[in-house]
Amino acid sequence: MKPLRLLVSLPNRNHYQQEQAKAAIHRASQLGVEARVLDADNNPVTQSQQVVEALQGHEARPDAVLVEPLTSTALVKAAEAAVGAGVGWVLLNSHADYVDRLRSQPKVPVFAVTRDHIEIGRIQGRQFAALLPGGGVVLYIQGPNNSGAAVQRTEGMESTRPANIAIRSLRSQWTEESAYEAVQAWLRLSTSRPESIGVVGCQYDGIAAGARKAFRDISSTEDRDRWLAVPVTGVDGLPDEGQVWVNRGELTATVVALTTTAVAVEMVVKALQTGVQPPPLTLVELKSYPALDTLAMKAKKK
Repeated sequence: MKPLRLLVSLPNRNHYQQEQAKAAIHRASQLGVEARVLDADNNPVTQSQQVVEALQGHEARPDAVLVEPLTSTALVKAAEAAVGAGVGWVLLNSHADYVDRLRSQPKVPVFAVTRDHIEIGRIQGRQFAALLPGGGVVLYIQGPNNSGAAVQRTEGMESTRPANIAIRSLRSQWTEESAYEAVQAWLRLSTSRPESIGVVGCQYDGIAAGARKAFRDISSTEDRDRWLAVPVTGVDGLPDEGQVWVNRGELTATVVALTTTAVAVEMVVKALQTGVQPPPLTLVELKSYPALDTLAMKAKKK
């Protein structure tokens, strides 16, 4: 009997996605399953083409596709094609209305394993409130505008930020390099002064790292020191990245929202072997790091 084959389609190769890939391969190996990981290089067209080509390869067609989609439509056409061909479909870090519809055809597992992006945003809004008890301005660096995760994180943040905190928004891809370029361009504006910003809030720890790098490259020593003193927050909180940066003082806070692939691989393999559909939606645990009361105490001391 041939081993089950899984295709894991990830949007890029930032540090979080590298951890996603490693977790998928490791868990698949433990379960005696083949896992092939593809990187879409932040291109939704490339991602769709890669998945469709894999589905059309009859000899090596996967038994299930696990995909973290680059667009808010979540590759609906590819999902329909996969289920129609008897291939399981798992959304990572995303959820879409079509999941329930495709689950009504109980031939293959269809479900989502995600982080609750609205709740991630809510935690960020609470972090801003803890860090700016008297109000102020947050420079909020979001992911791309076609990303469902970025949209939902912004929605959640807006629902919990106090009225006395204003938001100035920037856009970035989910990479340190893109954030660095976005912040460098913003810093060239005459209105971009360190005394006007109370917190730099970022939707990904890598974006936070890019923002900090842009601050370190400011030529004026006085301005550089002022910007580097502004609290910076992020999201993901991987043990060897975001949490380490918080412990070192390079980040003020992050939202711990760990990888989803290991859980998804285990669930889809069990479903393929037993024929039992998993729950339509599984959420991973989230928390502020450090805790919100700790952030508030630090802000009060400052």
